[in-house]
Amino acid sequence: MVDASRPAMIEAIGLSKFYGDFTAIQDVSFQIRQGEVVAFLGPNGAGKSTTMKLLTGYLSPSAGMAKIAGHDMSIDRLEGSKRLGYLPENGPLYPDMTPRSLLEFFADARGMTGSYRQERMAAVVELCALGSVIGKAIGKLSKGYRQRVGMAQALLHEPDVLILDEPTAGLDPNQIREVRDTVRRLGQNKTILLSTHILQEVEAMASRVLFINEGRLVYDGTPAELVRDGKPLEEHFHQLTSAAA
Repeated sequence: MVDASRPAMIEAIGLSKFYGDFTAIQDVSFQIRQGEVVAFLGPNGAGKSTTMKLLTGYLSPSAGMAKIAGHDMSIDRLEGSKRLGYLPENGPLYPDMTPRSLLEFFADARGMTGSYRQERMAAVVELCALGSVIGKAIGKLSKGYRQRVGMAQALLHEPDVLILDEPTAGLDPNQIREVRDTVRRLGQNKTILLSTHILQEVEAMASRVLFINEGRLVYDGTPAELVRDGKPLEEHFHQLTSAAA
């Protein structure tokens, strides 16, 4: 259990997003404190990606507030983004660039210079095991390597907070294991929100789980609390999403 005295690094406060008559999410609220790794679960179309885009400031909420490290992402996005690393699902990577040139591009965009820039580039290349493909065109890399490149750019500026949207989608079992190991290592000193619809990810990586269905939060607790009755996670997933529906 994470110390309740630790600061809240990710906050959703009554978040809602409407597109005309369509409700993407409504009145979603939660806090994730420093040092927590939290899995964000729900069926396809439940509102996971919309919530993450609101938290990162990519979208503006119709109502409510999203905060990263205390910064309101609607009005203070630049300061909040300095503390945030974001890996979107199928994140945009420039296929003609190499991992090295992409990291240089992001370092330029973040104003990173001098020895700090070189140290951080070397650190993320090592952490994400990109050394063997550092000069190869991203468009020619496997999906597993492309995912590593996306993770490297998200980590480049040493963010305190990581938001990862379906980081293991489309990967083979060996690649999934590598991503899980990386997330576990990062979770030792960072705050992580991990979106997934793969239930095995919860037990492998997270200390807490949030369930969303039809745009509303339907569960917030630990995996152990969820399966205390002896039923598997799959059964609880079905019960929570069906009951909310």
